[in-house]
Amino acid sequence: MPRPAMSATPLQIGDVTIPGRVLTAPMTGVSDLPFRRTASACGAPYVATEMVACDSFARGRPDVVRRAAIGAKDDEQALPLMVIQLVGRTPEWIGKGAALAEDAGAHIIDLNMGCPAKEVTGALSGSALMREPDLAAKLIGAAVNATTRPVTLKMRLGWDDASRNAPQIAAMAEELGVAAITVHGRTRQQFYSGKADWKAVAAVKAAVAIPVIVNGDITDVASARDALSLSGADAVMIGRGAYGRPWIADSINRALDMNTEMSEPGFTHRLDIALTHFGQTLRFYGDALGLKVFRKHLGWYVEQASRPADPQQRRVTKSHLCRIDTASGVEAALTALWT
Repeated sequence: MPRPAMSATPLQIGDVTIPGRVLTAPMTGVSDLPFRRTASACGAPYVATEMVACDSFARGRPDVVRRAAIGAKDDEQALPLMVIQLVGRTPEWIGKGAALAEDAGAHIIDLNMGCPAKEVTGALSGSALMREPDLAAKLIGAAVNATTRPVTLKMRLGWDDASRNAPQIAAMAEELGVAAITVHGRTRQQFYSGKADWKAVAAVKAAVAIPVIVNGDITDVASARDALSLSGADAVMIGRGAYGRPWIADSINRALDMNTEMSEPGFTHRLDIALTHFGQTLRFYGDALGLKVFRKHLGWYVEQASRPADPQQRRVTKSHLCRIDTASGVEAALTALWT
């Protein structure tokens, strides 16, 4: 599956030029290496790793190293842009993680201060750090000082509505050397409820001179345009909108640049993308684990394709596909569905 030629307004982060204004977020359990390779082949200009715990990464835990795997530099399938996201709350381990990420070939190192998951905030990491700006400053400084690569920061508006301190943390991060800021337009306490407040991100944009990326509820070109307009941000980041649509960043990019409506692949092209993604997953994990890992993606591909047209029949089809226990069976069922 050849990578489409990009024609988009670039985004500059430190010494890295990203050929587009639509970035694909780090997503735990989603943005593994097969997904990132597939999205990149579809034209996505930026796809980050799943969140990687610095202490486990530095200690060489196999599952964490695999999660951060980005392809050997001499691999013909190596990613054109490598972004590793780190999470932690100990400056020593954050520094070691940043150094290891650079050694692994990362072009950009992203720090997670936005994850709302209880298992992450319960360990006083992710968005819990927005309640501890002094510690956040130490972590940011440790990462910036440990690497020559641009360090970016992803966060939320604040812990809750009473403490929306994203502008203050962004200004602090810029002073410490962070090269770009991504803001999800919700507080941690909102999790994913309600609507993302893109307008609130404008206060972060006003507080810094570095690029600001707006995130949350961006699923198509209309929402991307609204998010950019209300926030004044330099770019958008797609999260859940990329489920079952690894091509979506490129589709939105093109529509933004050409001021047109967004187009998405037809069924034949979707089939090619899904089968390529499936093959990448099997090669990366092996057949048995690969089948299990891919089931969520398989379900999303069916949901997003809206075929069969009847929602109830689509649910039945999705359930059937996700119970198939052989690779050849999955390939045959997908082919029969979309041809």
